[in-house]
Amino acid sequence: MSNPEVERQLKLYDEAIEYFQQQKYLKAKQALERVIAGPSKELADRATLHLRACEQRLSKPAEPSLRSADDYYYHGVAMMNLGRWDDARAALEKAQKMSPKSDYVVYALAALDCLTGETESAMENLKQAIALRPENRYLARNDEDFSYLQEDPRFTELLYPEGSAS
Repeated sequence: MSNPEVERQLKLYDEAIEYFQQQKYLKAKQALERVIAGPSKELADRATLHLRACEQRLSKPAEPSLRSADDYYYHGVAMMNLGRWDDARAALEKAQKMSPKSDYVVYALAALDCLTGETESAMENLKQAIALRPENRYLARNDEDFSYLQEDPRFTELLYPEGSAS
């Protein structure tokens, strides 16, 4: 003897779970709310757990709105800090296109190149960052992001030009 109301509630629950698995959280949430109102307490309890998960996923903040070169720069540095190299490169390259004379963007690209083992590109970008702002030479001397280049004589010549003049 099955209760037709419980059968409908079960069918609705299955539908809600399908939406959930398809990451259609708003539709899943609406269906789960109707399941909770049904006669089966067990189904209502299960639906409540999934409803919380839907609400969490729906409340996540949207991707940042990046408009300026600085926005892309800061986003790129954040992605570097998370080890998301491809995202970092995309953001920093966009920042560089928007503001090609921003030494700090070129410096960040040099650091990223170094962290990803791209020695030649790291040297070129660092050279450009120093040309744009000579103080970058002193920053790079103590920047751990450039530790990969410490043994490269070109790096030493670039950062300590006064030593190579003798």
